[in-house]
Amino acid sequence: MPVNRSTFLRRGVAAIAALPLLTLAACGYGSDSKDDSSKAKVAAGAEKIDGLDSVKIGYFGNLTHGTALVGVNKGYFQKALGATEAKYQVFNAGPSEIEALNSGSIDIGWIGPSPSINGYTKSKGTNLRIIGGSASGGVKLVVNPDKIKTLKDVKGKKIATPQLGNTQDVAFLNWVADQGWKVDAESGKGDVSVVRTDNKVTPDAYKSGSIDGAWVPEPTASKLVAEGAKVLLDEADLWPDKKFVITNIIVSQKFLKEHPKAVEAVLKASVETNKWINANPDAAKAAANAQLAIDSGKALKPEVIDPAWKSIQFTNDPLASTLNTEAEHAVKAGLLEDPLLTGIYDLTPLNTVLKAAGESTVDDAGLGVK
Repeated sequence: MPVNRSTFLRRGVAAIAALPLLTLAACGYGSDSKDDSSKAKVAAGAEKIDGLDSVKIGYFGNLTHGTALVGVNKGYFQKALGATEAKYQVFNAGPSEIEALNSGSIDIGWIGPSPSINGYTKSKGTNLRIIGGSASGGVKLVVNPDKIKTLKDVKGKKIATPQLGNTQDVAFLNWVADQGWKVDAESGKGDVSVVRTDNKVTPDAYKSGSIDGAWVPEPTASKLVAEGAKVLLDEADLWPDKKFVITNIIVSQKFLKEHPKAVEAVLKASVETNKWINANPDAAKAAANAQLAIDSGKALKPEVIDPAWKSIQFTNDPLASTLNTEAEHAVKAGLLEDPLLTGIYDLTPLNTVLKAAGESTVDDAGLGVK
C-alpha cells in the first residue's frame, strides 16, 4: 500500500497543537464526559464485545459532532457494546484528539477532515483509518452587516477562522484565492486579514470589533448571528449537491485490527443514531443540546441551536471525494505537500453494517485500503 509522504501544515502543526483545551482530563488530552447514564443502560445478561472491558470514544462539543452527542445521550453506543463499557472524552482541538488516538487514550473518534489528513500523513499512513461519515455542512461566512454588505466587501477586512490549517481555515483560504485575492497562508496577511481565533472566543472578538466576520462551524456561526452578524455565505453552496465532509469517524489501525467486532458495534450505533436523528430532528436537537449541557455545563439558547441544527446534514457517507478535494485546497493554499491519501479509508466494516441494516453502501473514492 502506498504511504503518505507529505508533511502537513509544516510550522502550522506546532501552532495548532499548542492551542489550549477547554478542560484537561488526567490523561492530558481531553475532558471526560460527565454522563454516567450509559452504565445504567447495559442490558441484563449482555456480554462483552471482543472481551473488552471498555471502548474509549472521543468527540468534540460541537453540533457538527451531533451523531456522537446524540449517541452518547440516548445510550446507542452503550447498547451496541453490551457489557463492554463505553467511555467518552470530549476534545476542543483536532491535534489533541489525534494525539490521544496515537497514545491509546481513545480507540475511536469523531473528528474533522483536516486533522484526519494531518494525522494520517504525519504517521506516513500508519496510525488511523477513516471508517465512516457523520456530518456534512454546518459552516458559514458570517459578517458585520455594517461593514460588509456583499462578498466583494470582504476584501480588506479581518475575518476569523478557528485555527491555522484547520478545515475552515483551508476552505476560507481557497475561497479567497478563487476571488483572485492574495493572502499569505501562514501569516494570514494579504488582501484579506485572516485572524486565527479559537471558536470559544470568536463571539467576544466580534463584539469588540477586532474582527469583521468569521468563516466558522456551528454553533459558532449562529452565536455570531445572535450578536447581530449576518450570514453572507453558506459553504454548502460551494459544493456539488451542497454536501461536503465536516465530521468523520476515525479509529486506531491497531484497534481496528485487534477488535473488529467492537468497531462494528460502534458503527452500528452510529448508523442507528443517524437514522433516529433524521427521523426525529427536534428530539435529536434536544438530545444533542442536553449532552452539550452535561459536557460543558451550559446548553445552547434556542436562537442559536435552532438555525445551527438546520444547516447540518447527518450522514453515514464519509463523502470521500470531498475529503480529497479539501486536501487539494490545502495544497493550493501552500499548507500541504504531495498528499498521497490511498489507504486512509477502510469502509468494509461500515458497509457490512449498512448491508445488514438494509441501507445503501458507501464509496471510498479510490482512497481505500488496497
